Amino acid sequence: MSNNVIGEHSRVTLHFALKLDDGSEIDSNFEGEPATFIVGDGNLLPGFEQSLFGLKAGDEAEIEIPPEAGFGQRNPSNIQKVKKGHFSPDMELEEGLVVSFDNGDGELPGVIREVGEDDVEVDFNHPLAGQTVFFHVKILEVASVN
Repeated sequence: MSNNVIGEHSRVTLHFALKLDDGSEIDSNFEGEPATFIVGDGNLLPGFEQSLFGLKAGDEAEIEIPPEAGFGQRNPSNIQKVKKGHFSPDMELEEGLVVSFDNGDGELPGVIREVGEDDVEVDFNHPLAGQTVFFHVKILEVASVN
């Protein structure tokens, strides 16, 4: 086991679980293969990466990630009205349905909040926006990347 601590440009292998305030688990790889990433490669949000700084192989931690460091605050301007004509006529529009839109840079998912007579209200906020999440990690390996 190495004594390397997690910092900029570390290669980290870990098991993780994400949970909400109520204890419900959103995601976990504790039962499967561990994840490996390099700090700064974009695979993990910066707030999650920075919360790992100083940890080393063998460490286990439960880290509270506030919205600002995680998935951001909910933004009311990310809730938009879309004309029904923009949807495929054979699509059954209902609240809670996740739909994908092409925003020019790729696919942008949105959740239908309300179906009106002419418009559909779509929420483009990340589903975890505005929520504090708990990041449970077990660090398996830390290596320096030069």
